[in-house]
Order: sequence, then structure tokens, then C-alpha cells
Amino acid sequence: MWYKEPQQEQQSFFHRKREGLTRDTVDKGYTNPDLLWSPAELALRLSDPNLRIIDVRPVHTLVQEGWIPGAAHFDLFGLSLNNTAPEPLQAFMWAIEHVLELRGVNLDTPVVFYEDIAGMRAARGFWFLEYLGHNDAHVLDGGFNTWKAAGLPIAREMPAPKVTTFRTRPRPELHWSADELYTHLRDPDLAIIDTRTDDEYIGKSVRAARGGTIPGAVHLEWTNNLDAHGAFKTGSELRAMYEAKGITADKTCASFCQGGYRSSHTLLALRLLGYPRLRNFIGSWKEWGDRLDLPIEQPTALA
Repeated sequence: MWYKEPQQEQQSFFHRKREGLTRDTVDKGYTNPDLLWSPAELALRLSDPNLRIIDVRPVHTLVQEGWIPGAAHFDLFGLSLNNTAPEPLQAFMWAIEHVLELRGVNLDTPVVFYEDIAGMRAARGFWFLEYLGHNDAHVLDGGFNTWKAAGLPIAREMPAPKVTTFRTRPRPELHWSADELYTHLRDPDLAIIDTRTDDEYIGKSVRAARGGTIPGAVHLEWTNNLDAHGAFKTGSELRAMYEAKGITADKTCASFCQGGYRSSHTLLALRLLGYPRLRNFIGSWKEWGDRLDLPIEQPTALA
């Protein structure tokens, strides 16, 4: 049974905390800093009736820890696609649209996703909205852990969100199917980013019909985007890390993982830096590794 805090007590606590809050002005050196919100930034916006807060953690975590006041729950971790042909992709995206509108999301509502850290689930929610044409999507930097550490209010009651109609405007240029990626495989200005673990990259951990990586891919695990507290590293740190791997802003950058979660996180990092040409391959290794007609590489060691 979920414990329900008295609403008046929760509100008075928030107002006491709000008095000491100011907009977080820490400049982390991003080209697009508004894609991330600090806990203070989100706390100052809680009274916005149009704001949609989406908690993407597993439900058992919510029961144990509570959630940010006003949040709706959407654990999108089990929703994956391993066939990015046009018809399956369209059906999959329709399902995502429908689930989001059940959480009160439309093109006019600002949305912030969060989990325990600034993680891959929240980043994937962010990418879905950008793909669907949303222009006001954000991720809570540091996630619920930093919210809790800041002493901000925690709710135990989650009212049902008001259902909306989500009229999307998809941006197909933000995604490549397996066939599209294969077509561009030898483009001289392409940077393919393998965001998986070391063992997945070298084929020691095999999670499809074949192990290995996409030919020409640069390996940079998504966790390298984060600092020790689970927040995104500074812009200068991220830029230096990616440029050292040859992943520069003048290239088309296509990322993949196993199912489009970790790859979304890397694309968010590059969005923070202002990289203009980004493609997510949400079918990722599950699709590529299962398709025997597509080429693979099997690195013998880490690059």
C-alpha cells in the first residue's frame, strides 16, 4: 500500500523550501544548457500547471522512495523495437505517442524526464519527444538522487494525469533505420558511436545472433558522459572526450547500443554540445546483430 502524505503538510514543506531556492546559475559550458534542468530549476517550476514531469524509474523504486510532486509514471524500459523497417517503426512510434498522451503530454506542454541519475531511461524519453516534434523537453540533471539530496519535497500520492491528444510532428532526420545506416556506412563524414560496454563491443558479451560491432564504429560507453554523482559532465569535459575519439561537430553522428537507450544518452550529450547532425539507431545491435545480411566487425581488443 502506498502511504499518502497529508497534502497540506506537503505543500507547506514545499513553500518553506521554495523560499530558499534560487534559479541555478551554474554554467556547465553547454551550447544548449536548457536541455538539462537542475533540481532548483525544476522546483521553481512545480507550480506551472502545464508542466509534465515523467518518472521513468521502475515502479518498485517509486514505492520505496517516493517521487517528485506532480510526477506521472512511465517505465519505458520494456518498450523496444528490433525491426526499423518503415511499417514497424511507425507502429512503434504510434504506441509511444499514445502512452505519452495518457501522461498528459502534447506539443504545448513542457516535459521533464527523470530517474535516479541523469540516466539512459530519461534520455530515451527525451529523444522520443524530440523525434516526435516536441520543442520543450528536458532531463533532470543528476536525477532523483540530487533532488533528494537537496532536501526537496517527496510525494507519496500520484493523482491520475489529465489525458491529452498528442498531435505529433515526427522528425525522421533524427533517426536512421538499419538499412539507412548501412547505406551511409562508408560516408567519409560519418561517426558511428557504439555506446555499449567493453564486453559487448569486443563480442565477449553476445546479445544477438552475432557478437561484435558495426564496421567503423568508435567505442565510447555512455556512462562516460556522467560524473561521479550521476550528473552530466561539463561541456568542456564532454567536448574533449568526444573530440579525442574523432567525434566532432562537423560529422554526422549515428549512435547505437542494444535497444536505443544508451545511444539516446550519448545523443543528449552531443545535443548539449550543439552538434547539428545526430542520428539514433533504435533497432541497435539487437537488429543489426540478428540480420545476417549486414556486415559486422569483431574487434580483438579495445581501441
